[in-house]
Amino acid sequence: MKLMIASDLHGDADCTATLLEQFKISGAERLVLLGDLLYHGPRNDLPAGYAPKQVIALLNKARDALICVRGNCDTEVDQMVLTFPMLSDTACLFADGRTYIAAHGHHDVPPMRAGDILLGGHTHVPVFEMRTADNGTAYLHINPGSVSLPKESSPHSYVIIDGDRVTFHTLEGKVYRAETIK
Repeated sequence: MKLMIASDLHGDADCTATLLEQFKISGAERLVLLGDLLYHGPRNDLPAGYAPKQVIALLNKARDALICVRGNCDTEVDQMVLTFPMLSDTACLFADGRTYIAAHGHHDVPPMRAGDILLGGHTHVPVFEMRTADNGTAYLHINPGSVSLPKESSPHSYVIIDGDRVTFHTLEGKVYRAETIK
């Protein structure tokens, strides 16, 4: 199963529209959104294309392809205007013999088993690294960075997972990093 993973839209309609266009082009079956969809939060500047009502309309049109978890800037009020579920703190996906745990990243890491893959955002910085869970098991952590407010000189970005291949893309679709899940 080919998945697109994105996080931290923060109400930027321009970036969201570009992301959804890249989703169509990519051929991915699902777009997994790791939270912070509509609002920028008190620690972030307003994104250049800040227009939460437009983001609502864009995401609602794509609802059938979305899997979404709640970020620290998402609220119950947001769920009232979105036509897809987004209030769960975690989601489990099973694809290609792997278990993916999606979470925004602002809470403690959910229970992980050896070989699980954690999809997490929140930091706005892309990551692909092995980590060790509290129970001592190793898991892979993938953070796609941020669609609208990248940090630490990273690009506006998202990730495509296609089997064992993980590619990090700029919002314009250019691959800037490729990894293999082992």
